[in-house]
Amino acid sequence: MSRTRTSHWTADAIPDLTDRIHVVTGATSGLGLATTRALALRGGRVVLAVRDEEKGRRTVAALAADGVSPDLLTVRRIDLADLDSVRGFAEGLRADHPRLDVLVNNAGVMGPPRTLSAQGHELQFAANHLGHFALTGLLLDRLAADGRVVTVSSLMHRQGTLPLGDPADPAALTGERDYAPMSFYSRSKLANAVFGQELHRRLTAAGSRVRSVLAHPGYTATGLQTRDITGFSRFFYSRIGNPLLAQRPERGALPQLYAATAPDAAGGDFIGPDGLGELRGHPTRVKPSAAAADPETGRRLWDLSEELTGVRYGLTAG
Repeated sequence: MSRTRTSHWTADAIPDLTDRIHVVTGATSGLGLATTRALALRGGRVVLAVRDEEKGRRTVAALAADGVSPDLLTVRRIDLADLDSVRGFAEGLRADHPRLDVLVNNAGVMGPPRTLSAQGHELQFAANHLGHFALTGLLLDRLAADGRVVTVSSLMHRQGTLPLGDPADPAALTGERDYAPMSFYSRSKLANAVFGQELHRRLTAAGSRVRSVLAHPGYTATGLQTRDITGFSRFFYSRIGNPLLAQRPERGALPQLYAATAPDAAGGDFIGPDGLGELRGHPTRVKPSAAAADPETGRRLWDLSEELTGVRYGLTAG
């Protein structure tokens, strides 16, 4: 796989972020918490977009005890699996912030039993993809001219498939016949990658300077692998994979921090670890799967996502 290395980039290379406003979804733990800490330590203002506001306030207190100025941190509630909650969050944010600089689509759900969202969508597809698709569309006109949308995918996007027939089969999308937790997680992360690539194509076609950048953390130990997963997968992650193989969230967050802050991170870049199998290491440019980069797949997913969320961007395919 061809890669362009980024010279062992670390969070020490993040430029001064004073007066820049960031939104980080899933900011109370794992990659989101590490991202929030790193941005705020460089003077960036961060809106912690979280499902549990009380946990968000505890996170702010813990970060303050760790040397982060609490004046840089704001907690706002969002449930990405509920499109009504996404709209409410966006309305409140738009009222308070005429400008945003970076949106980090980080939050995720991994491997739960089959569950439907408030609007009847499969939970992982709803929270990981549809909620972020809607949120990005509702905030896009607030992004500064040099703003960025960073969408966090996964190595597992390469194992995913998307049932994008014309028309799409609702039963296939919701897992009514064949739900498998990890397969549907891979599907949602493929949707993240397809979305990030298609957003880049459409922004470019519109002549926008806003950058859509993708990132993945390699294999990073977070609560995601053990919170909702059951059976052997839970045993593997909690007893073998995470303790022995995974990197810490502070390292796993480097690709998305690079995507969010590095001056040379370009629209359409996919940033992941530079180590063996992209499992760990420093940020580097990697390639998405063929399905993730396919423009026709991008167009089909975009049209479906607009239909399912009711959020229309006004951006045409390139």
